[in-house]
Amino acid sequence: MRDYELVFIIAPVVEDENIQDVVDTVSTWIQADGGEVTKVDVWGQRQLAYPIQRFNEGTYVLMNAQLKPDALNELERNLKLDTAVIRYLLVRMNE
Repeated sequence: MRDYELVFIIAPVVEDENIQDVVDTVSTWIQADGGEVTKVDVWGQRQLAYPIQRFNEGTYVLMNAQLKPDALNELERNLKLDTAVIRYLLVRMNE
């Protein structure tokens, strides 16, 4: 398993009480492929540098996880299909 850092932006149309549900859903996707979430940090709502899907702000979430390399495709597929996530960045951490 390798260490990864995932940052994703949740659309502002998602209510504040549902933010944790989106974070839990992403965690479930990671755990479904045998991964483990090691840290979750919700940065809160911030202004975007440029509009994304006509949104000017979004809720940023930082998540550190351990994943098998073959599980990345399924995770990225789920992130692209989820309408609550408007942008994400998945980076492998240095060893």
